[in-house]
Amino acid sequence: MGRPLSGAAGIAFAALMLAGCAHGGLPGNADWPVYGGNAMGQRHSPQVQINRSNVDRLVQAWRFDAGASGGLQASPLIVGRTLFGYDTRQHAFALDAATGALLWRFDPGQTSGQPARGMSYWREGGEARLFVSSVTRLFALDPVTGQPIAGFGTGGSIDLRQNLGRNPDQNAAFLTSPGVVFGDLIIVGFRTSENPPAPPGDIRAYDVRSGELRWSFRTIPQPGEAGHETWPADAWQSAGGANNWAGMALDEARGIVYVPTGSPVFDFYGADRAGDNLYANSLIALDARTGERLWHFQAVHHDLWDRDFPSPPTLLTVRHNGRMVDAVAQPSKQGYLFLFDRVTGEPLFPIEERPVPQSEMPGERTAATQPVPLAPAPFARQRLTEAMITGQSPEDRAALVARFRAMRSDGQFAPLSTDYDTIVFPGFDGGAEWGGAAVDPARGVIYLNANDVPWYTRLVPRTAAANASEGQQLYEANCAACHGADRSGSPPAMPSLVGVGSRMFPNEIAEVIASGRGRMPGFPQLGAAGIRAVLGHVMGGGAPPVAAGGQREVVATGAAAQPMPYYISGYNRWQDAAGYPAVTPPWGTLNAIDLNSGEYLWQIPLGEYPALAARGMGNTGSENYGGPIVTDGGLVFIGATLFDRRFRAFDSRSGALLWQAQLPFAGVATPATYLLDGRQYVVIATSGSRDPGGPQGAAYVAFALPPGLDGTHSPN
Repeated sequence: MGRPLSGAAGIAFAALMLAGCAHGGLPGNADWPVYGGNAMGQRHSPQVQINRSNVDRLVQAWRFDAGASGGLQASPLIVGRTLFGYDTRQHAFALDAATGALLWRFDPGQTSGQPARGMSYWREGGEARLFVSSVTRLFALDPVTGQPIAGFGTGGSIDLRQNLGRNPDQNAAFLTSPGVVFGDLIIVGFRTSENPPAPPGDIRAYDVRSGELRWSFRTIPQPGEAGHETWPADAWQSAGGANNWAGMALDEARGIVYVPTGSPVFDFYGADRAGDNLYANSLIALDARTGERLWHFQAVHHDLWDRDFPSPPTLLTVRHNGRMVDAVAQPSKQGYLFLFDRVTGEPLFPIEERPVPQSEMPGERTAATQPVPLAPAPFARQRLTEAMITGQSPEDRAALVARFRAMRSDGQFAPLSTDYDTIVFPGFDGGAEWGGAAVDPARGVIYLNANDVPWYTRLVPRTAAANASEGQQLYEANCAACHGADRSGSPPAMPSLVGVGSRMFPNEIAEVIASGRGRMPGFPQLGAAGIRAVLGHVMGGGAPPVAAGGQREVVATGAAAQPMPYYISGYNRWQDAAGYPAVTPPWGTLNAIDLNSGEYLWQIPLGEYPALAARGMGNTGSENYGGPIVTDGGLVFIGATLFDRRFRAFDSRSGALLWQAQLPFAGVATPATYLLDGRQYVVIATSGSRDPGGPQGAAYVAFALPPGLDGTHSPN
């Protein structure tokens, strides 16, 4: 549990740091108390101490090591004088925000491999609570001591698998993005399995004091509810997904919460869910007090491409047709940016329903049209053509072209087939990803980063042979989409499982299957017997004995998953012989769009591959994860780039690179900035988990101007 490191003195010191109002309270202080900077998700700071004229003088102020291995995607909270974050085990901690010194660490009694991107903080009068997640539980902690608050739920936590209308033991529900706090409510979504059975993605609001469920909004409507007609009549009893895993934004004054949702289960074949499938793939405006739907927009009808809304929306005010309009902006994996009147849901730029190719798969009924915004222009390319294919040599390119001609490249909404590979461009990771966009609220300008590389896949019939083992069948239904039928994976994102028994103990593998790790969700719905069967198949034989001691027991119970008739051949990047994207650069971009007009102010490549840069091919852009922040000092700060491990600051008006620093590991998280004792800091979480070929480990790194330049005190 929470462990204050310095006794009563440490607690008193932490209490002093927490004193003050929600925005710092003390002179020369300004904090970052909400995921995304504020409830509107703007990732904006009014701080100007670090600015265009001096950003090139930034130096490392402190570093906190956060674990030897595992993913770290957290954007920390800074409240008063304390920084709250997660380590790679998803154990919460508190640091002195000025020095990085550890104040306490909370051990929930279990280790989670799920990505944890942030926390939620609530305060009213003399009460304060820090909400953190671990596996399927949401904890309420005392922010001074790190101890669970006993009156919340059961012993300080609630189980998110409950209250979903299904057997809790068969539910996978992981809180990877933090909930939104409104009044005395915390409103949450969750991440779940992308294979059946998966629970419905209900949006739920809990009492911050008691943990009592106050309201639910069903994203898979039941009979009599609006949207039920967009599913088969009985789908609500078994369909899953349509969940909010990316986070939300809140209009506190109006009491409206904006909820983007993901695809229904199964992602790539939907014969069992004929119809448009509301409220999957939708932006939903809910009354934050009651959960009543106010309006919605569905970006993908009957999704067959895993086109989740990947990031929280952002609220801002824009000038539209001569008047100021309060708006909500929502990026997408497709590379589209949608902009709506946040009160009425009316689009501020035209959206056109366009005919799309139809599926030839048995039983599949593709939507006839899909929505495409006419402005702003897409921030990622929309269709891979032969002219865009590159290679390391003429022979390499010729081989790629021959391969391309055997594939289907027919734009965003070409359905998958069992007969050939289909290009998905932008790839399964976007376009936009989970890091979110930043907004300059005074100018109405949005900044967002994007991936711009193609992926491919196909549908594969599930093994129906009578001699297929239970482990093989469960593996194909739940694991083969990522790790391949032959367990070879698609490194680095989807690791190979060949020989995994020589790298991990059986109990460790079983725990990962049950609880997940990184981008892999857990599969508690398989039950103990199902997990054991998959473990045996993964290790190349029958279920091995599970050694006693050293590892916690897998306690998942429930029925095995009912598999779909197909799985996919993998999430496969289209790459050349050297492992680089087989398409002309840029492979990743940073974009600035004026949302008053819908016009781009600038678009620049983001990131590079060090080996290519050494050969004079810098500025190619690269895959990037995590998002930007923007400050009134005229700066856009972003890490995100996977292979060069840089943290950068750009001029927000021109896109010019003004500063960059080498990070110990990739900054695959969204940074935060705060002012403490008159000194501005910028902090980012770093991790090596997404680049197994690079340095491994995790750390939070904070930067500031040298003493004297920041105005705090003279240099020594």
